[in-house]
Amino acid sequence: MENTKSRQVIDTYIKIIILSILLTASFFIIKPFITIIIWSTLVAIALYPFYLKVINLFKGKKKGLVTTLFILILLAVIVVPTISLSKSIVSSSKEIKENFEAGIINIPPPNESIKEWPLIGEKTYKAWSSANKNIEDFVVTYKDQLGDFLGTLFSSFTGLMGSVFLALFSLIFAGIFMLSAESGYRSAVQFANRIKDGKGEELVRMVVNTVRSVVKGILLVAIIQAGLAYLGFVVIGLPAAAFFAFLVLILAIVQIPALLAMIPAIAIVFSTHDSLPAIIFTIYIIFVALSDNFLKPMLLGKGLQTPMLVILIGALGGMIFMGMLGLFIGPVILAVVHQMYMTWVSEVEIPTKIENISEDS
Repeated sequence: MENTKSRQVIDTYIKIIILSILLTASFFIIKPFITIIIWSTLVAIALYPFYLKVINLFKGKKKGLVTTLFILILLAVIVVPTISLSKSIVSSSKEIKENFEAGIINIPPPNESIKEWPLIGEKTYKAWSSANKNIEDFVVTYKDQLGDFLGTLFSSFTGLMGSVFLALFSLIFAGIFMLSAESGYRSAVQFANRIKDGKGEELVRMVVNTVRSVVKGILLVAIIQAGLAYLGFVVIGLPAAAFFAFLVLILAIVQIPALLAMIPAIAIVFSTHDSLPAIIFTIYIIFVALSDNFLKPMLLGKGLQTPMLVILIGALGGMIFMGMLGLFIGPVILAVVHQMYMTWVSEVEIPTKIENISEDS
């Protein structure tokens, strides 16, 4: 009897060791592809409702061909604006560099009203005046600040371009995932049932809805703000309009007020245009900057049991902790933890009436 128990214990340990070896080896094998797999899954989750409508238009016929065309169109939607933005930024940077080397950069003089800006008015007016009088002295005086700003901007730009290329590959794999979405969904539910028996489908739906909520409430809002801002910049004739729109996009994604990227644009317009068009432009830009205040409540957390604050904290904390990928994984983790917490505390019965407890007692 004891020998049988010993053999069972030994067999169990051997199985655990073999399983550990297999899981560890599998992890290192797929490690180079983990990021793109996660991105592809997120993209597939976000696009699947739209993809399903397209498939239904063709009544499910030639599904593979329709999926291929669907992905190619989405790739074009990403590639064309990216190429246009890159060309505009490179062209603007090249023009600024050539003008600086030729000594013909013309910085317009600041408006006297800038002095009245709270906190930063005097300093901004002084720095702007210095740039207007002698751009070379301005660069020498503020070289550290300009270096830090340009370094941060370059890092953000390269990071965004890296995300764009990653998105292109993710779209291709997402198309494959969407083709087998039904079997993937069943497998996810079965796996979730192993984690939380009987609640697998509810858990999977919560994860799916959280990802789609973040896409709509953060990324879509950022794209809308950047697009509207770019339209205003182009109409008013702002130099380097694509550059300022890019700044708006970055700040909106990382949840920093987009107005910070628009203030320099407003100042330039007031210094180079008449008062009436400048005022109209300012009103429009402020509206665009504040548009997230009503767009986010409409899109972020809509239809979810998880509070919007939990989703927002998860997005911000996840992005700080894990970068752009954390923007999606953070809310999912917090949503799952929130659901587990609510299930746990709901199992505890509380009295129907809680009497006041006096300080004496």
